[in-house]
Amino acid sequence: MILDLNCDLGEGSGQDGDLMPLITTANVACGAHAGDPATIRETLRAAKAHGVRVGAHPGFFDREHFGRRELVRPLQDIFSDCIYQVGAMRALAEWEGLSLSHIKPHGALYNMAMRQEDLAAMLVRVAGYFRLPLMGLPGSCLQQHSRGVVPFIAEGFADRRYRPDGSLVPRGEPGSMIENVGEAVRQTLDLLHQGTIQSVCVHGDHPQALQFVRDLRAALEAAGVEIRAIP
Repeated sequence: MILDLNCDLGEGSGQDGDLMPLITTANVACGAHAGDPATIRETLRAAKAHGVRVGAHPGFFDREHFGRRELVRPLQDIFSDCIYQVGAMRALAEWEGLSLSHIKPHGALYNMAMRQEDLAAMLVRVAGYFRLPLMGLPGSCLQQHSRGVVPFIAEGFADRRYRPDGSLVPRGEPGSMIENVGEAVRQTLDLLHQGTIQSVCVHGDHPQALQFVRDLRAALEAAGVEIRAIP
């Protein structure tokens, strides 16, 4: 079994440099929910040094809530925000000698686009403009709207709990995060055996993220999983 291991980085956690050798794909914050040009460049350089793919991680301009609060905004404004963020990320990546591999929306924007037709279609327009794949939940509105338009990377989560309908338990609810590595490994292997995912996400903003990711990767490899970036 082959699995891409992706992580949300460039968010100021202070662990990015240590996490980078353990992952194969980095979703780099574009300066809206977190990050700034200097942080983005630092993250991109670290990714390049370790041969890690980089994707744009746009979100709502809502640093106070880390982009995890669902906002009601005109669709055209959200579209403009995403074009702005991904465009800046692409320019900085090119300056560092890298090409973006995908777009993965962040936080509330991610969750809303998985279930809302208009947001999903809008993000497909953004991805189509930049000619980049989108990353999101399998079976979601985002995947449905991507079909025949842009490539789609189906991802699962190692450190998040799911609802029965396949959506993620909101971060504000108790028990939304998985902190036990054994449970994370079991969930990841279950998702792999279902054959619905190509990549699994771990979050870099948790204080124990480094040890969690180190242990998760070791356990997955011991179970016969090859950790490798999507071509």
